[in-house]
Amino acid sequence: MNKIIAIQGAQGSNHHKVACDFYGESVKLIECMSFDILVDALLDTSADLGVMALENTIAGSIIPNYALIDKNNLHIIGEEYLNIHHHLMALEGQSIEDIKEVWSHPMALLQCKEFFKKYPHIKLVEDVDTAEVAKRIAKQNLVGIAAIAPKIAAEIFKLVVLEDEIQTIKDNSTRFVIVQTAKPEVDEDVNKASIKFQLNHKRGSLAAILNAMSDCKMNLTKIQSLPVIDTPWKYSFFVDVTFEDYKDYQKAYSLIEIMAEEFKVLGVYKNGRK
Repeated sequence: MNKIIAIQGAQGSNHHKVACDFYGESVKLIECMSFDILVDALLDTSADLGVMALENTIAGSIIPNYALIDKNNLHIIGEEYLNIHHHLMALEGQSIEDIKEVWSHPMALLQCKEFFKKYPHIKLVEDVDTAEVAKRIAKQNLVGIAAIAPKIAAEIFKLVVLEDEIQTIKDNSTRFVIVQTAKPEVDEDVNKASIKFQLNHKRGSLAAILNAMSDCKMNLTKIQSLPVIDTPWKYSFFVDVTFEDYKDYQKAYSLIEIMAEEFKVLGVYKNGRK
């Protein structure tokens, strides 16, 4: 695998783990501190592929990322559902009583909020990324500061894990997608599609298109609406469907193309849900 992969966050992040799961441990990375920077790396060809979180079982959809994929005409070529494990880590020789502040991504702080109620002396500080904070603690020798990050970050940056599995809800999963700028060749063993469309304001228009999908043996796994920025009270629908036979998808495609406005396929790929 000689391709360069852009990830949101630093080495040791969950995005890094997904990249390794898809393309191996020796993957070449570009670390991006925001999803906008990640997309820029794809558009200027610094990176060949990107890994983007799209939804979480606790926090729901990461709506800006739907818009980024759509606006920049990126193509989804794969997905992974990753169980999220949050660990509290700091420099060696400290206990949790020595920690004054915990820095991490807002999502990680939210998902571990209940744990920190037992430690009112600790201030929670929002930061750009889980693993990047771990890296900063190690590099700058920051005493009294801890990070919430995947355990691999503690191994990479030689930190000590003070507490394991501090997330409030243990069954916490995030869906990540692999994206690229080039439209891929579609293999007929794919079984999932992500599409986007707009509808007119006629009564029952959404129900009609969903019924058409059902008639074509499509299983609706996700529907997300986003406002159309330049048209008040008009919405785009982002829909994920799974199917067993590629011919059923082709039939559904033909019907949706007729029934919908602004119809667009964001990706056709293999279902990552085990």
